[in-house]
Amino acid sequence: MSDLAAKARLLLRMHDDVAVLPTAWDAWSARTLVDAGFGAISVGSHPVAESRGQRDGEGMSLDDALESVARITASVDVPVSADLESGYGAEPAELIARLLEAGAVGLNIEDTVHSEQRMREPQEHADFIAGLRAAADEARVDVVINARTDAFARPELHGGDPLDHAVLRCLLMEQAGARSLYPVSPPDAAALAAIVAQVTLPVNATAHPVSGTVFGGLADTRAAGIRRVTFGPRLQRALGETIGELVEPWRAGAGRSAPAASAP
Repeated sequence: MSDLAAKARLLLRMHDDVAVLPTAWDAWSARTLVDAGFGAISVGSHPVAESRGQRDGEGMSLDDALESVARITASVDVPVSADLESGYGAEPAELIARLLEAGAVGLNIEDTVHSEQRMREPQEHADFIAGLRAAADEARVDVVINARTDAFARPELHGGDPLDHAVLRCLLMEQAGARSLYPVSPPDAAALAAIVAQVTLPVNATAHPVSGTVFGGLADTRAAGIRRVTFGPRLQRALGETIGELVEPWRAGAGRSAPAASAP
């Protein structure tokens, strides 16, 4: 457990500047990102589900998700933060125990419970995060809880003003023991900047590897006060487009049945 505790401390220290945690989905992508020079990585539920032929939004089970996480942590020697959606129905203590067993030292936890088609109430989600914090403390590993809210992404599930809800939820998650905050899908830079201005924890922005975050590239993102960057499914999607371009010249020999010869 001491190795996990050291990795958790390292991951947390990375947030003193901007922790860029590119998002992997299998052992190959994880090794490729580490070989490219990144000192920590994230694991996204959406790209993992795609790699497994399953559905994001808790179409996987906790066993499925952690099987992929364990394969990734076994393939690299850097801190790994895993997206476990809303927890797949597990209680906080079980979630932390199994996360650590899989070798990860950080986790995303969101407030949309897909299996129930609802969003946890603000205090309900904060209480869940507090349970995760208590379990991590009990294990003596300062798990980097990246507390996510879908207040911007799923306003129909809370019925209020998206920015007001995002701010409220972020403040409660901060008080509950999160180590970073992830308000996904902000409508614009101003909305995310408003959250950065009202919290003290690092805020996570999603980036496209080419076009960047809602603020732009790394320099502009850092200047806006963002201290954590992940890619979500965007790196995998961009790579898919690149693969399409690479193999385009070979499509004529892609193994499709040749057209039938015309009758004489």
